[in-house]
Amino acid sequence: MSERIVVVGFGPVAARLVEELLPAVRGGLAQLLVIGQEAEAAYNRVMVAELGVGRTTAEALAMADAAELTAQGVDVRLGVKVRRIDRARQQVVLSDGTTPGYDRLVFATGSRPVIPNLRGLNPDPSRPVLPAGVTALRDLRDAAVLREAVRGKKKVVVLGGGVLGLETALAAAEEGARTTVVHNGPFPLGRNIDRGGGSVLAASLRAGGVSMAGNARSTAIETAGPGGSFSALLLDDGSAIDGDLLVLSCGVRPRIELAEGCGLPTATGILVDHCLRTYHEPHMFAIGDCAEVRCADSDCLDCRNAVGPSGLVGPGWRQAEWLAEYLTLLAEGGQEAADTLAPLAKEKPGVVVLKARGIDLAVAGDNSAEPWDDELLEAGAANGRPRRQVSQWADPEHGRYVKMTTRGGVLEGLVSVGMPRTSAELVLLFERGSELPADRSLLLRLDGPDQLDGAGGAANDPDRTVCRCAGVSGASIEDAVLDGCATVGEVSKATRAGTGCGGCHNDIKAIIEKHFQAAPA
Repeated sequence: MSERIVVVGFGPVAARLVEELLPAVRGGLAQLLVIGQEAEAAYNRVMVAELGVGRTTAEALAMADAAELTAQGVDVRLGVKVRRIDRARQQVVLSDGTTPGYDRLVFATGSRPVIPNLRGLNPDPSRPVLPAGVTALRDLRDAAVLREAVRGKKKVVVLGGGVLGLETALAAAEEGARTTVVHNGPFPLGRNIDRGGGSVLAASLRAGGVSMAGNARSTAIETAGPGGSFSALLLDDGSAIDGDLLVLSCGVRPRIELAEGCGLPTATGILVDHCLRTYHEPHMFAIGDCAEVRCADSDCLDCRNAVGPSGLVGPGWRQAEWLAEYLTLLAEGGQEAADTLAPLAKEKPGVVVLKARGIDLAVAGDNSAEPWDDELLEAGAANGRPRRQVSQWADPEHGRYVKMTTRGGVLEGLVSVGMPRTSAELVLLFERGSELPADRSLLLRLDGPDQLDGAGGAANDPDRTVCRCAGVSGASIEDAVLDGCATVGEVSKATRAGTGCGGCHNDIKAIIEKHFQAAPA
């Protein structure tokens, strides 16, 4: 008898799980039901801002076709909400009045935007009420609101100095809108970047046409009369920032209310072990933004210092691929067969990359120590570890900054602004855990005027990871180009590279162009 698998949620991570489970469905091992609250099948939510400024289309964002999945035997229900989960009966109670049963249930509920507690907004997490002219830029309808403002070259205020907020503001400014970023720290990306890099980044954003309002605490929004549209963001110093559209970019929170409602343990996310199983219910799983991998073993060092969900699509996709294999083994040979699969590997520290024209930024690891901060440099040295070292270089006038924090010659943290080749090399060394050259200035020279386009070790290394979201190497992309792929879209279809955050699109283009430039020779 085939396994009844229910997937709650139909975002990018759920789409990858469904895709990987299709062989089991076609082979009769599994009956698959996918429940999506939105009327549309899965689409690339990370690229909604690109859609909002007119740089892509809804069709290009699509990650699943409901009709095709139905034709292959998947039960797809869109525009349907899960009201509750009945663990005792192993049933899902849906808003359409049905109560389908399950043998295995997967939470892929993702996350929801954080609505700040400002006067004039209703921050109710389950049903936030946003006035006209205020959007969290989370779905296709939000993108349409931004698109209208950009087309009209209106004033767009972005509340939040994180990656998505900065990318949205810069893209909107490039397309003709007048944009202002409001954030409550001294510089943007305050949780990821150091003061030097943040200052250079802020200057680069201003040069790109984005006004910056730092150290600003918002208190309320103002509308054009009762029930009117957004007109201004009010600050605690009594000042106001006028605008036609307010984009809330204040982070996200995992959607865990369904798991909480049926009594499953949660923290920031739904607590799962290294096999993505929820506590006390081994036939229930969680993946993506809603899943927090923190096993119940107090001796597990990986979980002792674990943090909540990463909020990145790449780790979610890797969870989906692993879980699909695990569920297939369960359906084929039971628990004994599934136990032969090695547990999910621990995720490496993420690299923050800003996707913006004219601004190259990469941040990773711990960048808290400064070159003369003896206390932080000595941290951890007492237990026999080498002392930290910090190398720093700044050229604010030209928008360039590099900081390298090492221990025993190996990178623990990096900040690179305006240095694309140096950035690529540092990220490669960070991800591989390789030692830096003793003379750090050798890395800075990669962006020197004597270097030809495309020079530099990382740019020519075929084993480098070009697409971090899907984990696709340069060699795999080159092979796809040799097989006839001539556009980013064709490469994405063949390799999945570029289907996540989109930050690697220029690198994919460079590989394609390099191939076609070399062909005549």
